[in-house]
Amino acid sequence: MNFFCWLLFHYLLSYICFKIPLSFFLKEHRLFTIAKWEKEGQLWNRLFQVKKWKKHLIDGSSIVKHSYNKSHLHGTRQEALNEFSAETKRAELTHWVLLLPAPLFFLWNPAWAAWLNVLYAVIANVPFIVTQRYNRARLERALKRQEMRKSRH
Repeated sequence: MNFFCWLLFHYLLSYICFKIPLSFFLKEHRLFTIAKWEKEGQLWNRLFQVKKWKKHLIDGSSIVKHSYNKSHLHGTRQEALNEFSAETKRAELTHWVLLLPAPLFFLWNPAWAAWLNVLYAVIANVPFIVTQRYNRARLERALKRQEMRKSRH
């Protein structure tokens, strides 16, 4: 039952997040702001060695065919970087939302099994959240460099 519930939650919640218009993610939202303490994403690499393992994560575009492939850059122009950044926000939101059903597993499981489901939710989503924040910080740095070059010319 737990497996099928997680499967349902993953597909349903991912689908809902996929349907949010890109324009929502192109705007600045507090949840997605890279904080100063994140050191432009370097904190995530220092703590978790993100560069070493992020390439092994499954990109959602391999499951949802018409979604944005975040496994590589689609160009270095400002529009491409902004779109990639927006898609990292979508992915981050999706994985935050996928953590929310975890407490429901206490309704039908003994406590030890419910805690295993909470652990699953953390293991299955936190690496993606960290990776999206790390990548977005790098994209924001690249966008700032482009803006600085434009302002000099």
